[in-house]
Amino acid sequence: MAHVGKNFKTASAKVERTKIYNKTVGAQLLKDVSFAKFDETVEVHVRTTLDPRKADQQLRGTVLLPNGTGKQVRILVFAEGDDARLAQEAGADHVGSQDIAKRIQDGWMEFDVAIATPPMMGVVGRLGKVLGPRGLMPSPKAGTVVPGADLKRVVDETRKGRVEFRLDKTANLHVGIGKVSFTTDQIVENLDALLDAVRSNRPSGAKGAFIKRVTITSTMGPGIKVDEN
Repeated sequence: MAHVGKNFKTASAKVERTKIYNKTVGAQLLKDVSFAKFDETVEVHVRTTLDPRKADQQLRGTVLLPNGTGKQVRILVFAEGDDARLAQEAGADHVGSQDIAKRIQDGWMEFDVAIATPPMMGVVGRLGKVLGPRGLMPSPKAGTVVPGADLKRVVDETRKGRVEFRLDKTANLHVGIGKVSFTTDQIVENLDALLDAVRSNRPSGAKGAFIKRVTITSTMGPGIKVDEN
């Protein structure tokens, strides 16, 4: 059995496990019970009634968080020629093609988001076994495979707080939406934006209210159930 620290026990004692909190109250409680010495990430865990084994119940999308993520994002763009120039002008941290692919194959992973132009997918495709398990593989569904004309917008949005959400094998979503240092209002605004995006990407095979439970937590803290509405 995993060891539970004294600080976690103290924080957990302040949270009613069966209670569903108002979002604002829950966000403030999350801040109040935070005990780590670093600025913890605020995480949202959404339990759904979807069946991830069925093609018509897949859930995936992106959302631009109004208050950002509070994290410095390192952006890599796979592009060549004029597209590479546009990516550099947009402020991407790393831009390249075959040369970047070779560095990744050799173990280099100093980036948080990977974006690619369509002509580069032949190069990027060979990195699937490396990028896929880390959730870094560019994909049209995730909005990270874009033509050169859209590079500036996508790089800007990624820098400002664009995040991806995707249903896992257990029918859950796990998304970071900010930092404990955010104000309560900022946390709630980001949470609302995420839930709105999840609802707007409702799969065709979903039945009824497919969001079953929403829990917020910090990196080290206990889970706090909140009312999605």
